[in-house]
Amino acid sequence: MSAWTPDARIALYYAPPAASAWWHAGSEWLGRDAETGESMEPPVVPALGQPVASLTVAPRRYGWHGTFVPPFHIAEGYNTEHVVLAAKEWAKRIAPFEVPLQAADLGRFVALRAAQSEHDGAIRDIAASALHALASLRARPSPEDTEKRLAPHLTPRQRALLLEWGYPYVLDEFRFHMTLSDSIDSEAQRTAIRTLWQARSEALGPLPFHGAALFVQAHRDAPFSLWQRLPFGDAGARA
Repeated sequence: MSAWTPDARIALYYAPPAASAWWHAGSEWLGRDAETGESMEPPVVPALGQPVASLTVAPRRYGWHGTFVPPFHIAEGYNTEHVVLAAKEWAKRIAPFEVPLQAADLGRFVALRAAQSEHDGAIRDIAASALHALASLRARPSPEDTEKRLAPHLTPRQRALLLEWGYPYVLDEFRFHMTLSDSIDSEAQRTAIRTLWQARSEALGPLPFHGAALFVQAHRDAPFSLWQRLPFGDAGARA
């Protein structure tokens, strides 16, 4: 990456294959293709009573993804090449598979989740392996960043994970999801998004869990961009 700065952060995310209908559908919904940088026109959903773009501000910034390793700064003594090599070696060990999804609420957010518990557990194991694979390359978060995440609602286990890993929802607390909305108070609006995406998920078919990607955020106010795709196992021929 030519414009790397000390403020830049990397994240290791799941991302649907670039040529897949899943990548296009999610990017269109968020109004941005995180790989090309292209702006896209979200669909019109009359039941929402307002533009989709006004309800997807945060997920649009992160791009269409499911988190494996949350955003981090690179540890002192390492550089982007170390991260790419470690991530590629990790990805080669993951066998590609297919994941049926369902739309669900996560608190006041709407997201896509694995429809079957065995897939949820398998993805949790994959995320844990990714976290460990990149552990030595991740700089510890600053005390200020940790303090910001020490929310009152966190359980003792989540607080312990936050202090150890810089993020409370990893390892046994990890739940794979692909975020579809900002926090929405309106149950009617959340229902409209769930209904639309449940039908869309069924039409698109199982999610092709064929690879991950490194996303980069140039600085704290910048959107995340898909930087390097990492095919799983032999998935390169299909991605």
